[in-house]
Amino acid sequence: MRSVWTETTELPRFGALEKSIDTDVLVIGGGISGILCAHALQKAGVDYVLVEADRICGGVTKNTTAKVTSQHGLIFHKMLRRFGKTRTALYLEANEKALDAYRELVRSIDCDFEERDAYVYSLRDRAKIEREAAALRSVGYPAELKDKTDLPFLVAGAVKFPRQAQFHPLKFLGAVARDLHIYEQTKVREMIGTVAVTERGTIRAKKVIVATHFPFLNKHGAYFMKMYQHRSYVVALENAEPVDGMYIDEAAGGLSFRTCGGLLLLGGGGHRTGKQGGNWGELELFAKKTYPNATVKYRWATQDCITLDDVPYIGRYSPATPDLYVATGFGKWGMTTAMVAAKLLADLIAGKHNRYAEVFSPARSILRPRLASNAGETVLDLLTPTAPRCPHLGCALKWNAEERSWDCPCHGSRFAENGNLIDNPATADLDLRRK
Repeated sequence: MRSVWTETTELPRFGALEKSIDTDVLVIGGGISGILCAHALQKAGVDYVLVEADRICGGVTKNTTAKVTSQHGLIFHKMLRRFGKTRTALYLEANEKALDAYRELVRSIDCDFEERDAYVYSLRDRAKIEREAAALRSVGYPAELKDKTDLPFLVAGAVKFPRQAQFHPLKFLGAVARDLHIYEQTKVREMIGTVAVTERGTIRAKKVIVATHFPFLNKHGAYFMKMYQHRSYVVALENAEPVDGMYIDEAAGGLSFRTCGGLLLLGGGGHRTGKQGGNWGELELFAKKTYPNATVKYRWATQDCITLDDVPYIGRYSPATPDLYVATGFGKWGMTTAMVAAKLLADLIAGKHNRYAEVFSPARSILRPRLASNAGETVLDLLTPTAPRCPHLGCALKWNAEERSWDCPCHGSRFAENGNLIDNPATADLDLRRK
């Protein structure tokens, strides 16, 4: 199970840390968020190092659908209600500036960057579409309400964001990472303040950015309460009718579409990690009915961290850790919000004011309906009397027959059939001898 990105790119390699070092800033995690943070720090002239436990872009980043857009589902009418017009406008502005930052960077990088219009569509509920368009107009964004699309079915309506983008994420990140100060195969075993202990050396830093998809430090921030993880699936189809934009259904079980060269990337089949869902079977059934002459060339799955209010957590890890920072909870929009995180965290570390800091602050209120749902799921799985148990916080793992993995329904850790760790927040392999 390899994505089209991994099959068509060779990433640069970096050596492992072999001695103890000092640095001003340590970035932990070599996915898109960590790499862009490191790039922003280097551009600002800050002394830093980035460490990755395995290979750069070897985790969730390699499995994205690689849409760079400010359109994050139908969220803006919800944001107006939760946060008001000013913060909603700032959220949109931050993501638009992130898109501009990509446009600037790709001038010197060959990564198949293409501007495309983005659409959120609804199959049945036009009122939702109209409400979203009205919310966007209220904060000054020129979103368009569309009645027709080039999708292979009729829609009740769609909201169009013009001039968004798609690209090849690993071609882009390989070029960005090439000149960065990176150590691969360097797993952080323990954090003592801002000192990171690895197998072959200690990194003494003044400040630390945790960019590990799901934060792995449980003592601070309560991220295990503030997020859950969601899996979704992609098939890359040959000989399928292309689309001239990027599309996503507003409904939880809907489909997404974008082209990649001569392939159509069809996404969907999603579910909370550790639960049941449509998986690839749902996508392949739709493809068989809709594109009878198409064949599946690639298929893969990804995993997203979902916050309590659909806004990422970017900023200080917790009020009790002034020199520790975090970037997490990007939902399905990690390409754009990783760039937001890089710019925001570089400013915070340099002591500069950033107008978007309050919008993304991890210290904002957690009193959201999803908090109770997350807590209920955790309690239920902690009380489930089955084994094996997740080494993160002890929840009962579920066997994922489709992907042949042990998945945690509480916080999203995943383990291979032999117990090897696939996805965090767990930091240790699964001991199947205790099964």
